[in-house]
Amino acid sequence: MFAVSRSSFLLATRVKTLRSFAAVQAADKHTLVLVRHGESTWNLENKFTGWYDCPLSPKGHEEVIEAGQLIKKEGIKADIAFTSLLQRAIRSMWHVMEQTDLMWIPVKKAWELNERHYGALQGLDKQETVDKYGKDQVLVWRRSYDVPPPTVDKTSEHHPANDPRYNGFDFPDEFTESLATTLERVVPFWNKEIVPELKAGKTVMVAAHGNSLRALVKHLDGIDESEISELNIPTGTPLVYELDEDFKPIPQDGAIAPLQGRYLGDQDAIRARIEGVKNQTK
Repeated sequence: MFAVSRSSFLLATRVKTLRSFAAVQAADKHTLVLVRHGESTWNLENKFTGWYDCPLSPKGHEEVIEAGQLIKKEGIKADIAFTSLLQRAIRSMWHVMEQTDLMWIPVKKAWELNERHYGALQGLDKQETVDKYGKDQVLVWRRSYDVPPPTVDKTSEHHPANDPRYNGFDFPDEFTESLATTLERVVPFWNKEIVPELKAGKTVMVAAHGNSLRALVKHLDGIDESEISELNIPTGTPLVYELDEDFKPIPQDGAIAPLQGRYLGDQDAIRARIEGVKNQTK
């Protein structure tokens, strides 16, 4: 009788221990949702956009409404949101929050999450730029990790010194960015502002841009400089990461390499969107 009771006690203790371990594991898993803004009017017109503050196109509104619906269907409930200072990202986050019944959660806006600044290319048609400078040169400007486009100075409407939202920030007189310099502002912001929210147990959503998100996933997934040049992030498509206690990605089933997070939605349609981004200067 004693042996049976002792066995039952040991089994119950083991089950309790396993449940406690599972609870600790769950507590140490952090959810991060990344969304590139929906298609903008300048995406539609195939222009280099950068920090120019164009709105979403009608299709862009539809994309991020669908993104919000996918996030809600997945059962993800964010506690806090982050966006850039550009309306296409802000409006995208509004749509996602509305569709997930989370219009009330706090939103932090930061220039550090802006698209990378395309310097003198901002406002130019991508295909016309290819015709003028050649495909190889434009590909270097567009996809090289550390070679930026030509700069703009303070006489240009595209220099941030001429935009009141950047008052108080000190930008160089000659300004442009590569993906490498974009990463230099995104990763410190991630460490200083977003990681503490995840560490506090909050589920975080970020609506940003193709290049600021490429910089972030390069950091998260440890993507090589040569490989990141080939990575394209589609508009309006939720990318969900589960992060461990060290804020490293837990590989997800169905992830599209080299990413370890997974896109929500029709995977064939997502691959078609990725290919569409890739073909913008063909």
